Amino acid sequence: MYCPAHFQEDRPAELLRLITQFPLATIVRHGRDGLTADHVPLLLQATPGGAGKLVGHIARHNPLWQVPSDKELLVVFQGPSTYISPNWYATKHEAGKVVPTWNYAVVHAHCSLHAIHDPEQVRQLVTQLTDQHEASQAHPWRVADAPSDYTDKLLANIVGIELRVHRMQGKWKVSQNQPSQNQQSVVQGLLSEGADAQAQMASLVQARSGL
Repeated sequence: MYCPAHFQEDRPAELLRLITQFPLATIVRHGRDGLTADHVPLLLQATPGGAGKLVGHIARHNPLWQVPSDKELLVVFQGPSTYISPNWYATKHEAGKVVPTWNYAVVHAHCSLHAIHDPEQVRQLVTQLTDQHEASQAHPWRVADAPSDYTDKLLANIVGIELRVHRMQGKWKVSQNQPSQNQQSVVQGLLSEGADAQAQMASLVQARSGL
């Protein structure tokens, strides 16, 4: 990924935060028909002395799990993104030399894939993912809430995947290349939109610019 130094984000806590908030990953690989992408929600888990691993599950009919472990896959997590209007730049009124752009935050993880077939391990993996995503519910649903014969049948039709992370790269393009007055006015413009995506981006601009 092309990433100028001032957009680079390599702090593990920030990368983890984005992956946790936006867990739906795009997994890119070379398939028999060329480049192929799958969209899978993943959970990042720590590993001793390593960059961690991403775990999830896919349909047994999905050939993704058959990718050899010595082949590299690219896993992309798309965080907040939004259009930036040149009308929001304070310097527009000085010389008019402004143009539109798009702000975004992304994480790229380079991984190798290992399939999980053991029924108990797959059940544990599904339970972990479910607990993570149900945590915000007033009355979280548990895998054990469903009849065991029903879940056993469903679990037989999926495969667990473990993506061992070899390296991660983060890119936070959030107005770092703008002067302070433009960063401040961009935050105001984003907040004036009154939408969640723009509010999330405003927070990133503030955090990275020290506003």
